[in-house]
This record gives sequence, C-alpha cells and structure tokens, in this order.
Amino acid sequence: MGRPGRNDQVGPVGRVRRLGTPLGILAAVTAAFAYVGTVDPNEPGHYPVCPLLKLTGVLCPGCGGLRSAHAFITGDLGAALEANAIATAGYFLFAAVWVLRLVRAWRGEPLRIALAPAWWWGVGAVLLVFTVVRNLPFGSALAP
Repeated sequence: MGRPGRNDQVGPVGRVRRLGTPLGILAAVTAAFAYVGTVDPNEPGHYPVCPLLKLTGVLCPGCGGLRSAHAFITGDLGAALEANAIATAGYFLFAAVWVLRLVRAWRGEPLRIALAPAWWWGVGAVLLVFTVVRNLPFGSALAP
C-alpha cells in the first residue's frame, strides 16, 4: 500500500485516469478563451448584454469580464486590468489552483482547499466593495 492519502491507482493507466479531470478542465477553459480571443466582445452583437446593466444601469462585478478575457488572451494585460481587474486576478488564481490540482493528481493526492467561512465573507466583501466603487464617480477607473 502507498503513502496515506495517496490514490490506490498506480501505473500509467491510473495516472492517466487521475489526470483526466484537470486536463479536461484545461481543455474546456482553453476552448472558452480561444473563442473569446477570436470573437471580439468589443464588437457589438456577438455577446448578450449583462442583464443587471441592461435593467438597472449598474455594473456588476462581472461586467467587462469578456473584454478582460479577450485582452488577456491577446496579450494586452493593461487592457485586461482596465476592463475588469477582479476577473484578471481570477485568471491568475485559477491558473495557480489548476497547477496545484495537476501536481496533486500526478502524485495521486486529492486536492483539498478548505477555506474558513471568514475567507468566503472576505471574498464577498471584496466583490461588494469592487461593485460599489466601480459604480461611483470616483471609481470610474474600475468601470469597463
């Protein structure tokens, strides 16, 4: 038996099976970013308008996310940050967690990221502050 916490699947077949999920996630994210990279959200008519923005005129925390993704995938990090700084930070966070997941899958270890409720409240507070500030005149630099 292997080390505690290790997956019992050994050999190349077990490793391929363990890597299936993280590689599938990478394929899906790559396809989504490739689509957004080729179909420019700055051109009208390709994507629907944010329902909250359309109904209320208020920018949600995700507004500008597609423009951010397009700029990010085309290599314009400055424009990505201008379109949606939170989404751009999320791309880097996702990449870090994905690499961690891939390494743990390679080793046969489960990925367990347990955040205390205070962290989730903190994330919610950051998103709320970001949303409020980007809708106020002095926070217009955060608006897409």
